[in-house]
Amino acid sequence: MLVGPHPHSGDARERTAVVVEDDPDVRDLLDAVLTQAGFVTRTAASGLEGVELVRTFDPLVTTLDVGLPDIDGFEVCRRIRAVSDTYVVMLTARAEEIDALMGLDAGADDYQTKPFRPRELRARIEAMLRRPRRDVPPAAAGAAAPAAVGLVVNAAARTVTVDGAEVHLTRSEFDLLVALTNAPGHAIPKDALVRVLWADEYDTGTPVTDQDRRSVEVHLTNLRRKLGDDAASPRWIRTVRGVGYRFDHPS
Repeated sequence: MLVGPHPHSGDARERTAVVVEDDPDVRDLLDAVLTQAGFVTRTAASGLEGVELVRTFDPLVTTLDVGLPDIDGFEVCRRIRAVSDTYVVMLTARAEEIDALMGLDAGADDYQTKPFRPRELRARIEAMLRRPRRDVPPAAAGAAAPAAVGLVVNAAARTVTVDGAEVHLTRSEFDLLVALTNAPGHAIPKDALVRVLWADEYDTGTPVTDQDRRSVEVHLTNLRRKLGDDAASPRWIRTVRGVGYRFDHPS
């Protein structure tokens, strides 16, 4: 089902969302939640159709069911990541932690279990959308700063290069890297990095769960792999046991 204007019709494209969900009731609910949040929605009942919608419309946000009739949501997420940096929120009726970790490892930005609360889902999506605007200090907009020898992070362009080669990161991976490089030599607690992913600049009292902390660990594992950083002998990102992570300049 297609709702709204053509993808190249100006500002509407900037608030496009794709819903990939085979349950018609849940699909209609997600459609309603996102429409109320100001999105133009496109919906798909299968994984292959969802990938094609993402490829065609390049949405800002994609919600993705894990249990699809053709290919599972993890594979759909990997295929989406090959063509788009859309925010991906995976939804599933299964609450096992391994499913959440598999979703994040496939490139998802967030993971919600069903039944979900529409207000909470909308709030988490809106929090994700605030991230790009808070990464760039006004005085540094457009600047590409070397975070360390061989690593260049451009917060304005949201690009990263390692030894001259561009590295493609998910939005969550990039946000965590920026948070770490903005405080070199300082250990950042996992709870603080969770709030980076939530885009919470202040402690609002929302409890951080073990699954939230584990999500940070998975994102950092993926980030290190893409940067070519070895956790056992780190070049840049060091694990601070019992605390979190620290960004170190190489000596």
